[in-house]
Order: sequence, then structure tokens, then C-alpha cells
Amino acid sequence: MKKIGMIGIGMMGHGIATNLLKHGHVLTVLDHPGNQPLEGLVSSGAKISKTAKDLAAQSEIVILCVTGTPQVEDVLLGEQGVLQGLSAGSIVIDCSTAVPTSTDRVSRLVIEQGCGFLDAPMTRTPKEAAEGRLNLLVGGETTLFEQCKPILACFAENIVHAGPIGAGHRMKLLHNFVSLGSVALMAEAAACAQSSGISAQTFIDVLAMGGGWGAPLERLKPYLSAGDPSAMRFSLANTLKDLSYYNQMAQDMHADRTIAEAIRQTLDEACKEGNPQSFLPEIVPIIAKRRPN
Repeated sequence: MKKIGMIGIGMMGHGIATNLLKHGHVLTVLDHPGNQPLEGLVSSGAKISKTAKDLAAQSEIVILCVTGTPQVEDVLLGEQGVLQGLSAGSIVIDCSTAVPTSTDRVSRLVIEQGCGFLDAPMTRTPKEAAEGRLNLLVGGETTLFEQCKPILACFAENIVHAGPIGAGHRMKLLHNFVSLGSVALMAEAAACAQSSGISAQTFIDVLAMGGGWGAPLERLKPYLSAGDPSAMRFSLANTLKDLSYYNQMAQDMHADRTIAEAIRQTLDEACKEGNPQSFLPEIVPIIAKRRPN
């Protein structure tokens, strides 16, 4: 059993932490106002640390599951950050979604301190996190990946070694561009259908029997048919963040991003016009209200 420190006990992180405890690991979590309630974790044996530095000092492995690049850099590089408490031989596993150029930079700082680093962003939802059935896309050295795989398997069903450090975050952004971008595209079509007098059920049925069938339609269907957005508990703000990160990655790679930038602009406008914390399916009425020139 390992001594594991975890930073970021949000909707996804809470499920990860719960499963680490179920597998018998010694867990310390960082006290933070963004956490989900910690009572259940504490009653199962988790300890709470006040600073990332102290958490790292108590841990063989530190898992990050925070919002994005600014938060990763803050908890790693801050005055009371993880790097201040890491001992040689410790391992940092970053399950956040981050800009790959930042991952390259912070991983070098971790390695220079005699420690290991994996980027291991996840896909799926809080439901699968609670069930220990996440998908992980891992970047890092092969030997370290194999060493850490039993830990990752505590909360993941499918674990893909995408390549060297940074490959996990690059693959996650590619995945989210396709998956979230497809939902945004379908939401715009659904808004147009409303304006055209096409019923939501007809829209759903026709797409389902043709080339529109797939995960994006399944995630939008409960909202279009019954106004229930909970099938996709991913906020507009987080969607905008991920598409912005994808655009940054594509720009850094000198890759075309014409479609990605259009989707990013759509999401940016939706966050300004509506509630950024609403779930992605709720972008449909925001788009429907627009009257472009």
C-alpha cells in the first residue's frame, strides 16, 4: 500500500479518492474550499493537510486533479507548493486537463528534483469516477507508467499509455475537441431546428436513425426531450477552458484550428450570455436566442 496525497477533491477527484481508500492506500487530501464534502473520506481514514508542501512531504505519490493549468502551476510551484515538500523518489501524477507546453515545463522541474512525473488526464463522468471506471490517457516514461499502473487501476477501467510526458494531455485535448465540439455542433443544429419548427423528438429520431447517431446525441437527448441537462454534467466554463487549451496546443504545433476556433468563440459568447456554470446541453436555448446580422 502506498502513501498517497491528493489535491483536488471535486466531482471527479472525490470518486478517485474514494476508490484509493477502498483499495487500502493511506490517503491525505489538501484542505481547499473547492472540495466536495470530505466527511465520508475522513470517516474512511483520509487525513487532511493544510498546505500542498506538507501533503507532499507525507506522500510517496501526489495526485493532482485540479481545474487546469493555472491551478496545476500554483499547487506545484507556489511558496507552499508540492515541489517544496517532495522527497527524491516521489512521483507526481497530474490527472488535470492542462496546456501541454506547461506540462513539459513543470515536469522538468519535478524530474530535476529527483522525482517521477506522469500526466494522466481522464475522460468519462463523475459517475464513472465514483465507480472506479474512468479512462486515463497517460504520458510518461514506460517503466514509470508500468510501476504506477496498479495505482491508476484503483480508479480507472481503461488505461492508455499515449506516449512520453505531455502525450496524455495532448490526447485529452484531442479527445475533448472531438467530443465536446460535436456536442456544441449538435446543439447549434438543435437550436436551428427549433427556429425551423422541427420538433425536438423528430430531430432526435431522424438523427438517431442516420449519421447523427452517437454519444453527442445521447448526451443531448434528455435535455432536448425533457429539459434534463444532467446526462452531461460538464459546465460551459469547463468546456470553454478545454477548447481554449486545444486552440493553444494547435497554435503551438502550427496546426490548423479553423473549426476549433469557431467552436471556442461560440462557447465564449455562451458564457457571456448565460450562466457559465450551467451544463453544456443548456447551450441550446442560448444559441436559439441569438439573431445574427
